[in-house]
Amino acid sequence: MKALTFPKSSRLLKPSDYGKVFDDVQLRVPHRHFLILATPNTLGHARIGLVFSKKNLKLAVQRNRVKRRVRETFRHEREYPALDIVVLGRRGLTELDNAALNATLTELWARLRKKNRQLQKPTTSELSGTGKGTG
Repeated sequence: MKALTFPKSSRLLKPSDYGKVFDDVQLRVPHRHFLILATPNTLGHARIGLVFSKKNLKLAVQRNRVKRRVRETFRHEREYPALDIVVLGRRGLTELDNAALNATLTELWARLRKKNRQLQKPTTSELSGTGKGTG
């Protein structure tokens, strides 16, 4: 059952960890109910941080339910690149049931991986282009 754990090494714990993501956003995955911001890290694995305000999710029960769903989908999809990820909640999340939340989050994780691959491609082609002496 070790694969089903959610250790501290997979979480953004300090305000400075969140600050690094907010100050240097390289990947942005917008959605009607969520906004995912990410930046590469040097740890070799992904870490996640959650931001759900009382303004958008009034009751603690609602915030906790959504956070559990986000952590659960993150934990089950272990194919992440080395990124520090912050998930922000937007208004209207209370209207979604758990199945809809899971489907939305699964789609967002796939979009995040796709955008990361697209971000990585140009840097490798630029490096190979400059290495040939073309100017």
